[in-house]
Amino acid sequence: MGSKGPELPRRRPRFSGMHGWGGTCGEPLESTQPSSLHAMSDHRPNFFIIGAPKCGTTSLAKWLSDHPQVYMSPVKEPHYFNRDHHYRNIPEEDAYVRLFDGVTDAHWAVGEASVFYLFSDVAVPEIEAAVSGARYIVMIRNPVEMAHSLHEQQLVAGNEHIEDFETAWEKSDRRLQRKDVTFWCREPKLLAYTEVCKLGKQIERLYETVPEERVHVIVFDDLEENASREYQKTLQFLNLDKYNRTDFSAHNTAKERTSQWLRRVVKGVNAVKQSLGLYRLGTGIMDQLDKLNTNYRSRPPLSPRVRQDVARYFEDDVRRLSGVLDRDLTHWVNTQGP
Repeated sequence: MGSKGPELPRRRPRFSGMHGWGGTCGEPLESTQPSSLHAMSDHRPNFFIIGAPKCGTTSLAKWLSDHPQVYMSPVKEPHYFNRDHHYRNIPEEDAYVRLFDGVTDAHWAVGEASVFYLFSDVAVPEIEAAVSGARYIVMIRNPVEMAHSLHEQQLVAGNEHIEDFETAWEKSDRRLQRKDVTFWCREPKLLAYTEVCKLGKQIERLYETVPEERVHVIVFDDLEENASREYQKTLQFLNLDKYNRTDFSAHNTAKERTSQWLRRVVKGVNAVKQSLGLYRLGTGIMDQLDKLNTNYRSRPPLSPRVRQDVARYFEDDVRRLSGVLDRDLTHWVNTQGP
């Protein structure tokens, strides 16, 4: 966990169409299907921040994007490879390819961050089929805190309509059946907090597909304790030069919408734009309205009873996670007290 990864080619990677990706990273590839993409771009990502949500992925993506040898997709969470979810901000191949048009020879590591790739049944196998030797960064945290924070985030995003966490938590099974959701919810499965936050199950599945040396796991507790240390470990995993970064400010912290009506208008407009192939970069009028409609605040804590119930639910999965990572994390869900 966290060891130095396989050597990255120190030259610009190439591809000739998503379905034709394969071979040695850094060499021209022959497409197995006719594609018009080759003339559009000869770049591709070679590392992916695949989750989990509310575990520091936005902050890490921002910190990495400032490194001179790193190129990060200008759209966070394209979720192109989530073919089993409706939550795909960039579903078309051409649009996904264009995200990497800005890659130059100076960029040794080319990445994107899509936090539900880890939860998806197909995303990692799809990436493995498309990108030879891809590296994966996984960020994890106490699933009790993760579930609570994710519920808050989904409320802010307008996907969740049940404000009480306990009520929403209890409806997880129905969300898996695409029930008890509103028209505005893009992917009901992502409101199944009981499943989205089972990190032990998901990482165990990841290791069944990807060799351990191509996976770097960051525990949120370690990031909070010493962000600089975890950042340098990540650079080492990506075979990048050490970078003397001093600002480790958190990004995507807890917030709320002043007007849910305005939030839904913004979501509706952005959905129409996406259907027309117009993807947002966070700079349009709708995005500015959304920012004006946002207040940042501390998240109210869970009651001791709810916290204990949720912790008890995750006990088996955290033991599973501890075994996979060879690190005892059971204190996350200790309901017995010291």
